[in-house]
Amino acid sequence: MLLRGTVVADASTVYEDGAVVVDGSRIAAVGDAADLLDRYPDHERRTYDVLLPGLVGAHVHSVQSLGRGIADDTALLDWLFDHVLPMEASLTADEMEVAAKLGYLECIESGTTTVVDHLSVAHADRAFEAAGEMGIRGILGKVLMDKDSPPGLLEDTDAALAETEDLIERYHGAFDDRIRYAVTPRFAVSCTEECLRGARRIADRHDGVRIHTHASENRDEIAQVEEDTGMRNVEWLHEVGLTGEDVVLAHCVWTDDAERELLAETGTHVTHCPSSNMKLASGVAPVVDYLDRGINVALGNDGPPCNNTLDPFTEMRQASLLQKVEELDPELAPARAVFEMATRNGARAAGFDDVGKIREGWRADVIGLSTDLTRATPLYDVLSHLVFAARGDDVEFTMVDGEVLQDDGEVTVADADAIRTRAGEIARDLDLGAEA
Repeated sequence: MLLRGTVVADASTVYEDGAVVVDGSRIAAVGDAADLLDRYPDHERRTYDVLLPGLVGAHVHSVQSLGRGIADDTALLDWLFDHVLPMEASLTADEMEVAAKLGYLECIESGTTTVVDHLSVAHADRAFEAAGEMGIRGILGKVLMDKDSPPGLLEDTDAALAETEDLIERYHGAFDDRIRYAVTPRFAVSCTEECLRGARRIADRHDGVRIHTHASENRDEIAQVEEDTGMRNVEWLHEVGLTGEDVVLAHCVWTDDAERELLAETGTHVTHCPSSNMKLASGVAPVVDYLDRGINVALGNDGPPCNNTLDPFTEMRQASLLQKVEELDPELAPARAVFEMATRNGARAAGFDDVGKIREGWRADVIGLSTDLTRATPLYDVLSHLVFAARGDDVEFTMVDGEVLQDDGEVTVADADAIRTRAGEIARDLDLGAEA
């Protein structure tokens, strides 16, 4: 296949009249269209206004999709323990699969081709199967919760770690290595020291397995961790082994200088979720400072109950604007830096070495957008448009590993109408928690 259009190969490389050649699961060539059209005369040809690498949702909760909007205008810990966790606990295996499919459907439709997905305590295997079936790329993990957790989610530590080992054996590297595993403690508030240290031991035993958890999202959370451990959140995670190049920490809104130094020294990845942090009034993550320190910062949507969308273009816009207004500096978080966060930085956090750019020999994760829109007219700078004006609805074409998942705006790997219909049926009977 030869894809033609304005090609944004990465944050600093744009071919105004470009082309991307895909052979099998890999990118065979990228460059000026005039050259590639002559070199590949027999390839199927398609044209899109803009082509770019698939975007990376470096922290999502696909299985919370059935709780979209159930607990608006609520503080984080109340939102979580009174509403979202009871909803998760109430899902059957079949319902969990539908929830995951609904989340992946939205990702595919809006241009997210790779996810770092924080699942739930139970039925994680159904989400892994859903991801494999629908063709998305990602690192997924069963959630670990062995203290201070609501009914239906509190686990025995040894049983939870044993199930994690079993899921790694079944799914790490599955579906032609599109799907990998992340050991996934919920957060320090709901995990014992034994559980957290066990997560590190498991990750160390399995090549390529990562660790994914929440950290320092909210001041109440940090106060609870300090009360329990005598340490600040990131310091405690470092103490139990949950920092390092294989660790992805979501949020990191409230960190002090010593914690930021730990993140930088250990190569720990941070995922910024601006819409969620704003909606839950958690605060503004110090993204510019992280980047200045050399910390890899990716972007994520978090979950539909606290966003309420998985649109990655929304997060790019919010990430840039939020830093500018927080620091009263319009030069901060420019479009190119934010685009990098949404593509290559996210792929680095997820552990994929050949994802996040359109480059010869890399995996063919490509999306195509329309700019035949009033809000794309005029279009002086394509990166500015992508970060500040584009929307997930503009995505017409989604490809992962050379497989077309969405074509001309229609998802090809699943019955989208059937998924939405079933999700609506399930939602009517959900346990939505106190006063939801």
